[in-house]
Amino acid sequence: MKTVEFQFDFGSPNAYLAHRIIPQIEARTGATFVYTPVLLGGLFKLTNNQSPMMAFAGIPNKVAYENLEMRRFITRHNIPFQMNPHFPVNTLLLMRMATAAAMDGGLPEYLEAAYRLMWETPKKMDDPQIVATELTAAGIDAERLMKRAQEDEVKQRLMATTEAAAKRGAFGSPTFFVGDDIYFGKNTLREIEDRLAG
Repeated sequence: MKTVEFQFDFGSPNAYLAHRIIPQIEARTGATFVYTPVLLGGLFKLTNNQSPMMAFAGIPNKVAYENLEMRRFITRHNIPFQMNPHFPVNTLLLMRMATAAAMDGGLPEYLEAAYRLMWETPKKMDDPQIVATELTAAGIDAERLMKRAQEDEVKQRLMATTEAAAKRGAFGSPTFFVGDDIYFGKNTLREIEDRLAG
């Protein structure tokens, strides 16, 4: 079976947009996308990168184009999306919880709930009280995952996946690997799909 590794962080709107069209690519190609939590802030530090919002702050035409391109993608794929008014959101807690969910076998359900709360009905998802309340309401055992997020095993795993991503060439999210080949950004999904189909 063909697999694609998807390195994600909930703080990236482009990773969310990629997530929303991945099931269609899986259906068309028979491939499986394997989700790996990486901490975007940590990845930025390891690679001397910064968020597009900061990197392009002094280049208004670039910012305008990035926004236009995002709107085109959302329209083309009919994706529900609202910019989170609290952006940028510190995702450390969310990503540790994702790591715990991945380790414990409950990542798909957690992914859906957390992505919805970040980019469809946006909440302040770096406020632990809001995280607990909203994820519990979405049917996630938030209390258990929040406890797991404080365990050294979980913290070390997220650090390890983030460091491994940087060593393999990643510098942001969404990053995809097909075998050892790296692809960055949601717009590379067409190229990935062509490769999977071939």
